[in-house]
Amino acid sequence: MTQTAPAPVDRAVQEWLATFGATDADAASLLVDRQEPSAVAFTTVEVDGDRLIATNLTFGELADASKRFATALADLGIGRGDTVGVLMGKRSELVVSLLAIARLGAIYIPLFTAFAAPAIEMRLTAGGARVVVTEPSQVDKLDGIDVTTIVAGDQFDGLVDGSVPLEQSVAVGGDGTLILLFTSGTTGAPKGVPVPVRALAAFSCYMTYGLDVSADDVFWNAADPGWAYGLYYGVLGPLAIGRPNILLHAGFSAALTARILTELGVTNFASAPTVYRTLSKDSSISGFSLRRASSAGEPLTPDVIDWARSALGTEVRDHYGQTEHGMFINNHWHDDVRVDVVPGSMGFPMPGYATGIVDGQIAIDVANSPLIFFTGYLDAPDKTAARFTEDGAWYLTGDTGRVDDDGRYFFTARDDDVIIMAGYRIGPFDVESVLITHPSVVDVAVVGRPDELRGEVLEAFVVLGPDVDGSDALEAELQQLVKTGFAAHAYPRTVHFVDELPKTPSGKIQRFLLRQR
Repeated sequence: MTQTAPAPVDRAVQEWLATFGATDADAASLLVDRQEPSAVAFTTVEVDGDRLIATNLTFGELADASKRFATALADLGIGRGDTVGVLMGKRSELVVSLLAIARLGAIYIPLFTAFAAPAIEMRLTAGGARVVVTEPSQVDKLDGIDVTTIVAGDQFDGLVDGSVPLEQSVAVGGDGTLILLFTSGTTGAPKGVPVPVRALAAFSCYMTYGLDVSADDVFWNAADPGWAYGLYYGVLGPLAIGRPNILLHAGFSAALTARILTELGVTNFASAPTVYRTLSKDSSISGFSLRRASSAGEPLTPDVIDWARSALGTEVRDHYGQTEHGMFINNHWHDDVRVDVVPGSMGFPMPGYATGIVDGQIAIDVANSPLIFFTGYLDAPDKTAARFTEDGAWYLTGDTGRVDDDGRYFFTARDDDVIIMAGYRIGPFDVESVLITHPSVVDVAVVGRPDELRGEVLEAFVVLGPDVDGSDALEAELQQLVKTGFAAHAYPRTVHFVDELPKTPSGKIQRFLLRQR
């Protein structure tokens, strides 16, 4: 069956576009000020020894603090069009800073806390930021960078408490830039993506139809707000639709994740595939009863999908998107657009998007996709042009895929990750999905290596579990697993046993680095 959006869905898309795309759109007012002041916007969670300290943050508290912090930033010379970096984890000051920056018509640059100083400096320099809001554990990374720093704690609190509320927010309109977010650098240098206020319409659509976040849910998007999925759908999306999210200010572990799911009664969970994969490898993690579970970032492997049905009480639905657009092809959860999942498929286009396959790539039909918000990379016209067909009609994702007779999309690989061996096109995901099912394998990546006879051959990089040693016998076993589980010609000619895989801070495998080894 081919999925089409019903009339109520189309009307919802138009209403979001009218709200967030208006010429007088005021981001801070739309995200916070219009909400019920006493309603919970976020629940922040800190870990103190054996205790979890959960604190509710209301929309009224956010409104007041962000208005005061906006005044403090204005006193530092920040105004419309200026950029401000924010280098901190999932804590209330991050949200206050984002909203304060928006109130001034300024632009928020997210900085991931796992970045080293050079990565931070590159983004601040490219974005032209003069001020950075950070936290004590991160402040040393800013040494030697020509910026003014504001540190969470006494300094931040003092500025908020000592400033009068900003009387009037700046309305930059739907086309005004709200965020400057840099891509993860999966295949090369990161590129700056200006995100306009009207992107909130697309975020609202995904929160509603992709994730199906309802008023009764305890929602937790565990992704880091230093990257698109965590920022778009862990901070901005929840604010836009007035639904609270959980902000856990602690590092990831399977045990802690399980504890949060249990003690806070999470019913709707969204995270990266690596989180689900790690949970699935721990036999003690089971028995939850989630209403919805969603994944994005890299395709889910079949073993995780099978595990989730019993361990989480629901299936995990795979969703697809990019920094440039957010999510736009999904195995949607909402009743109005939900259909049965076909294993390996990432689903159907989200309402507000029309898609197709162009030159083998997953592509967006620009004229027929009213929720599209990408207009180009920061100061990179050549890279921008390369993202579109010559006539500008289609945006090219750089990811290859296919569509079945019912209109479902299947991801194959990033265009430069496709392996062509003796004329056969092999997507690394297919081989990785087989290798990960071996009980000794914790993580895996497959790349192509030049071969004089076949053009390319496959090589696998495998991370083994604790107390498992790589051996010739295990290599042969993994090769045979691919021959029997996928295709005889597609087995990896060499298996490298490694301690870890090179990944971007958002968890995407950097296969181009593996090809350079």
